[in-house]
Amino acid sequence: MHLNVYTEKLKYFNVFVLHELHIFAIIDVCFSASVPQFTNSPTMIVMVGLPARGKTYISKKLTRYLNWIGVPTKVFNVGQYRRDATQSYKSYKFFRPDNQEAMKIRKDCANAALKDVCVYFNQEQGQVAVFDATNTTTERREVILTFAKENGYKVFFIESLCDDPEIIAENIKQVKLSSPDYEGYDAEDAVTDFLKRIDCYKMTYVPLDDDNDRSLSYIKIFNVGSRYLVNRVQDHIQSRIVYYLMNIHVTPRSIYLTRHGESELNLVGRIGGDSGLSPRGNKFASALSGYMRSQCIRDLKVWTSHMKRTIQTAEAVGVPYEQWKALNEIDAGVCEEMTYEEIQGRYPEEFALRDQNKYRYRYPKGESYEDLVQRLEPVIMELERQENVLVVCHQAVMRCLLAYFLDKSAAELPYLKCPLHTVLKLTPIAYGCRVESIFLNIEAVNTHRDKPVVSPHPHTLWQVKRDFNDAKRKDRTNKKHRTKTGEDMMKRGQDEKRTG
Repeated sequence: MHLNVYTEKLKYFNVFVLHELHIFAIIDVCFSASVPQFTNSPTMIVMVGLPARGKTYISKKLTRYLNWIGVPTKVFNVGQYRRDATQSYKSYKFFRPDNQEAMKIRKDCANAALKDVCVYFNQEQGQVAVFDATNTTTERREVILTFAKENGYKVFFIESLCDDPEIIAENIKQVKLSSPDYEGYDAEDAVTDFLKRIDCYKMTYVPLDDDNDRSLSYIKIFNVGSRYLVNRVQDHIQSRIVYYLMNIHVTPRSIYLTRHGESELNLVGRIGGDSGLSPRGNKFASALSGYMRSQCIRDLKVWTSHMKRTIQTAEAVGVPYEQWKALNEIDAGVCEEMTYEEIQGRYPEEFALRDQNKYRYRYPKGESYEDLVQRLEPVIMELERQENVLVVCHQAVMRCLLAYFLDKSAAELPYLKCPLHTVLKLTPIAYGCRVESIFLNIEAVNTHRDKPVVSPHPHTLWQVKRDFNDAKRKDRTNKKHRTKTGEDMMKRGQDEKRTG
């Protein structure tokens, strides 16, 4: 049995965010014409909150997502600037608000990070900078707002608040004890010192205020997502950030990614198509069923594409599955069901263009990897919302999903190895994802094509194709002009003949 799930391209308006919220989320979204309207301005994401509230976790995860969808983003962690500026961490006393010498160092580190934000936006073409620090005082936030205003940047605050002792204790245990600050410390001593550090910040902490800070753009996250408050979302980037943050969670889980079993078209080296499984592909489907049973997962979700080979693979697992059209393999357009040798022979220019820039190359009447990432964004959102999921998909699709979880660049993405008959088990950890590769001992053909050594300049063939297309358009225009001119001359000749 299965359920059909049809996806459409998301429309990131504020009303959409309201419509998609979990039932338990409490939202207050305010709009006003007084919010400054910038055009193509970079955005500073400013974290706010006491230590051990998940700010760095959110910063890294959000940065990974934005880079994956094609928005150049970078984290500026002020704690790292502080570690670079001081020889070694001694104790919580460094963070006391009355420690003037330390306060100067911390202020200088924040200013150094802000200068680097300028460099990132002005020289490295960045679009979003995540300023990862506590920023717990109104004075510090005013400095950041003034800096942003002077440079023409938008500012969006993300405040993480948590009063659940268990969540805080777990965060300290999972993340803070492995911090360079506590290298060589006894675990108990490290926890004691860190709790005193939090107390130092509490002395001056002023949370964002619903009345006094109504002019600011921000989201407040309470107790790791039990409640949210959103204020003055300015643009589509901020809307996407809000929607993303409302879907992530920290519940322990695993995501299993695998390709379908070997297909009949795989055997003959043809791409795309909608063929069924080969005999070895059917054996893999049975082996996959046994492996998933060995994992003893309650309430396992299984997702497939709409293509036969993924459906046949999932049916062997023996649990209900959902079909996602968004999980269909990349559309190879006119090259569907061709071998690479046939493509090279019939479309040599297209074949060479794809080798020049595989991520952005779009098959004639088909898709590019860049298109595929956009198509898969709703899938990523739903994966973030779910717990244990098995995704039975295709090579290009699996590469895109894997690039998101492993923080791979657009250049790396099209060449990630995703062999047949292998399960990748992804387990989210503090600041990343642990990957286990499980080969199920069923042989299959190798469909991976290594990155070729390209001799021409990366832009040469793209320019040739652009010039060729421009020339064709110009020629068509000239032909129309010549035809029209000829018709006019004939008409004038006929008129002259009649009047003569």
